[in-house]
Amino acid sequence: MKSNVRVAAVQMVSSDNVADNLKKANILIRQAADDGAQLIVLPEYFCIMGLQDQDKLATSETLNNGLIQSFLSDLAQELGVWVGGGTIPIKTKNPEKIFNTHIVFNNKGENVCHYDKVHLFSFERGDEKYDESKTILAGHQPITFEGPAGKTGVSICYDLRFPEIYRAMGPVNLIVVPSAFTYTTGKAHWEVLLKARAIENQCYVLAPAQGGVHTNGRRTWGHSMLIDPWGEVIAEIAEGQGVVSGNIDFAHIDSVRQALPALKHRVL
Repeated sequence: MKSNVRVAAVQMVSSDNVADNLKKANILIRQAADDGAQLIVLPEYFCIMGLQDQDKLATSETLNNGLIQSFLSDLAQELGVWVGGGTIPIKTKNPEKIFNTHIVFNNKGENVCHYDKVHLFSFERGDEKYDESKTILAGHQPITFEGPAGKTGVSICYDLRFPEIYRAMGPVNLIVVPSAFTYTTGKAHWEVLLKARAIENQCYVLAPAQGGVHTNGRRTWGHSMLIDPWGEVIAEIAEGQGVVSGNIDFAHIDSVRQALPALKHRVL
């Protein structure tokens, strides 16, 4: 394994137009690859932020078969990079619900793993109301994969509030958290939660996010970032589309874990 590897988080302000979102993702992924990133991760709902929750159903694909998945697979193979596909609506046996799924494609364009979001977001305050369980089925288990950064854990957005899912992954070098945090919850909790997950797991955290006002009127927090195992923000972008890049330094992971062997001190 190399002493370090470059990774990138893509930030978007996705619309209800899938074709337009794919065009924007294509530009940003190429930008990240040109900067040397070997693993590039898109945000949650990168392919569609529908005008209503049910729009995800019409866009849904069968696992390993569909326009969105082919787009990511072909691009990963062409550029010779690993791509984390934000989330893609994947069909379930229930025609009224989908899985919110993160699929990782290696540099050959192969699907190396997929993770169905376990924790489904709901929030209600005044006129602001969300309930993902209306159109999404929850997954059941954490997922890790061996990629350019070594062992990498996969989570999605609301999972960030549940530290136990990260403990279940075991020690990892990197956690990815493709997200679409609301402006309200993101402003209050996004950065502190990301830092907590990095500090307690003594690993890097790469968090690509939606960041702006969408065609459906929803406003997302943005602030995509890369955080190191000591909780320091290495790179960040506030709002709007763009790319956040930085290096995973394996020696730094080792030094943090040697100086403060918290993972070895765990009792439960």
